[in-house]
Amino acid sequence: MRYDLVLLHAPSVYDFRKNSLLAGPISDVVPSSPVFEMYPIGLTSIADYLERFGLRVKIINIANRMLMSEKFDVEKKLKKIKTRAFGIDLHWLPHAHGSIELAKIVKKLHPNAPMIFGGLSATYYHKELIKYPFIDFVMRGDSTEKLMLLLMNKLELGNTHYADIPNLTWKKGSEIGYNPLTYVPKDLDDIDVPGYRYTVRSVFKYRNFLDPLPYNGWLQYPNTALLTARGCSQNCLICGGSKDAYDQNCGRSSLALRSPEKLVEDIQFISRFSRAPIFILHDLRQGGREYVKEFFSRLKQLNLKNEIVFELFQYAGEEFFQMMNESCPKYSIEITLETHDEKIRRYNGKFNCTNPKVIETLNFALKHGAKKIDLFFMTGIPSQTYQSALENIDFCEEIHLACSQDPRLFYFVAPLAPFLDPASPAFENPELHGFKKFCHTLEDHRKAITQPSWKHMLSYETTQMTRDDIVRSTYDSAQKLNDFKLKYNLIEQDGYEEIKGKIEKSQAYIEKIDYVLSLPEAEQQVELAKIQKEIEELNKYSICGKNELKWEVQKNYANFFSLALVGLEQLYEEYAIKIKHAFQPKLRHQFKLETQHQKAKVY
Repeated sequence: MRYDLVLLHAPSVYDFRKNSLLAGPISDVVPSSPVFEMYPIGLTSIADYLERFGLRVKIINIANRMLMSEKFDVEKKLKKIKTRAFGIDLHWLPHAHGSIELAKIVKKLHPNAPMIFGGLSATYYHKELIKYPFIDFVMRGDSTEKLMLLLMNKLELGNTHYADIPNLTWKKGSEIGYNPLTYVPKDLDDIDVPGYRYTVRSVFKYRNFLDPLPYNGWLQYPNTALLTARGCSQNCLICGGSKDAYDQNCGRSSLALRSPEKLVEDIQFISRFSRAPIFILHDLRQGGREYVKEFFSRLKQLNLKNEIVFELFQYAGEEFFQMMNESCPKYSIEITLETHDEKIRRYNGKFNCTNPKVIETLNFALKHGAKKIDLFFMTGIPSQTYQSALENIDFCEEIHLACSQDPRLFYFVAPLAPFLDPASPAFENPELHGFKKFCHTLEDHRKAITQPSWKHMLSYETTQMTRDDIVRSTYDSAQKLNDFKLKYNLIEQDGYEEIKGKIEKSQAYIEKIDYVLSLPEAEQQVELAKIQKEIEELNKYSICGKNELKWEVQKNYANFFSLALVGLEQLYEEYAIKIKHAFQPKLRHQFKLETQHQKAKVY
């Protein structure tokens, strides 16, 4: 089968199956593993949009395929592919190594196929990326679906004039062009993000169930997520998705919202093939009061069986949770507090309210039917000391007692690791915000992520804590939290002992790796290889229980028949569109992009 575009997702470190890396707790509070095999949802929206106009687009999660089987041969898989172009995401900076290495391999196997990069980190480092000999294009910005169609038009026609495609960085021989970043759409209603219709359809269309899986274990725990907006109304210092970061990196000065109508349509579609939780990304209240009311009004009409998980960025009053409880029979909440310290929260821009208001928010949610509330604290944030990091756990106890020791409250701690986000205020002005940066360029981050322990991966220190302090505060906070959970029967004794053992072993291996790195370089790999298996075990939920983050799933799917039925319906719709437009050339779709016309810069 021949494709027009094959989208690939790389592991964080390409050769992770051979190298010993103590990633520690850097992925404990996300669904994916330290390989960061969960691909960004923009891949599905790009694929879905292109397929509307007759292109054949396939997603292959290379990271997950490698993780699922040690026998999976990447080069053998890639060599068989026939496609016009390849795309690789570099959305999150921890993929700096894997994405580049995968691109090298693809170019070696398919020297004539253009290589396209995209994502927030790719946008930030586009000038560095385009200088790699195996990268031909970098599509910049946060909304590239339509722009990718324009580029695919050019590639199909053999047209090498790229200067009229907004947001594109391109290379033609020794000539490099940086087209102005002028395409920044104001809403998201003309795209599906994520493109679950594409995902379900592609399983049957391309007859492969494993390639597009979002992350390892998805079949057993099939979470789905919906994006409410691109951009953000908050300006958190350490976030590459903050208001200032989007403005600088993507030219976005205001939110692009997905309407309540479209969000609820997507929820209804997901509920047809899955009973798993649906995570609503971003705080709904960014859209305003009327936006929230319309969303819950529409949601209430669905009589939904899925649990909905909501994010909160700031204090919420009782009325908000009443609407939630009336609109969906099961809902949960996620709150990233980062710290107990009100002054630090105010300075960092995260959940800027008093601690009594935090507790009030939680009690409102518990009173009005919240099934589960996840609270996240962090180490390594600006202005935080070692002692302040430990005091986060005292605040957990204060919360727990003030909320009548409700077992629906779950507490987590994790480091700000491994990297400061590019374009975040802290990354752009580190000294101003109390940081010392070790990594500046893309190549700096590529080298850092391959270090044998997460301590040495850290791209920063703060004026209050060194790398050693950040590591020590993380593990000591985790053990203090572990003690707190046992005290209040939030964890079984066996689980407590398992986490305690992992923390102690992790601390010992951090010291052991420090010693190995002091040896001559020729001896280092030999010594690291001896402890590889032990390290792999420590990388799995090293400071929290493996099931603490999970929401209850009634059934993986409503049943396989319903999944197949939805997939076949999507295929029928696709072929109906093809018949309708049978007399139109496949890729000649024209649309008006709302851009400010500027000429490309060519060097």
